Formats: sequence, C-alpha cells, structure tokens
Amino acid sequence: MTNRAAVLFAVLGASAVLCGAQEDSLPAIYKSAPEWMATLAKNVQAHPDQADAPISNQAHYRVNIVRRASPGFAMAHVEGGPAQGSELHYIIDGAATVVTGGKIVGPPGAGTKVAGPAKIEGGEVRRVTKGDVIFIPLGTPHWYKEVEGSVTYLEVRFDVPLGK
Repeated sequence: MTNRAAVLFAVLGASAVLCGAQEDSLPAIYKSAPEWMATLAKNVQAHPDQADAPISNQAHYRVNIVRRASPGFAMAHVEGGPAQGSELHYIIDGAATVVTGGKIVGPPGAGTKVAGPAKIEGGEVRRVTKGDVIFIPLGTPHWYKEVEGSVTYLEVRFDVPLGK
C-alpha cells in the first residue's frame, strides 16, 4: 500500500502543478487504500466490466482508480470535448494490452458510449502490467484492447493549455 500512496501523492502533486495551481490555493486530498478499495469493490458489484473509485474530480483534473474486466473502446480526449485532457495511467494490478496512437476506426460516432465500439488501426501495441506507466497526451487515440482477467490503474487526467 505504501507504493500506491506514494504514486498517488506524486501524481496529484504533479497534476496540481500542471494545472497552474498555487501551492496554497488547493487543499491536499487524501484517500486511504482501504477507503478507495472499498469504493471500488462496491462499484465493481454494480458495473463488473468497468468500475472506478473517484479520488478527486475537479474542473481542471480528474483522479480515479479504474478497474477493467473487459476491453474498452478506442477514444481520444480532445480539447473542448466532453472528456478532455492528457492522461497518466499507473497500473496497480493485473495486465492488459493497450494500443496508443494510430487512427480510430468504426461505425459513425464510434468511440462514444452511445454509438458503440471503435478500434485503432496503425497504433503502437503494448502489454502493460503492475508498475507500468502510460502517458497519453491530449488528442492521442488510446484503447484497452485486451484485458487478462482484470486490470486496475490509477488514472489522472489534467488540462494542459495548448501552445504552452
């Protein structure tokens, strides 16, 4: 649990700096491992394919623990979109195949929860396991293509103004 807490605090601190926060402008956020693990377990019961345990979701950043038991669909967070910002994923447990870059393909509107699945063609394919880190810049397509049992990761999404 100590390594998880250290990573969580480091990422939260980095995201505050990247969001332009002053040292004294935001309160620190603390969630103990038993607290977020209990929230995640409860949410997995309701959503077994993909569930999360929110750590802190504010206007300029989102921090969640995410557990996937099945593949997702390809997406890209773009400026002005409903889910924007760069993302950092730290794999806490499990393994998955992640595709980044390339081109999102699928039916019209693919990649949205309403329209259905999308995939990536021509991206970089990587197997990730406990301790690995994935940084996904704003606008970069990404996709958890395969999940080996389940994968749990810390997800930090933050806004980075373009051209800075």
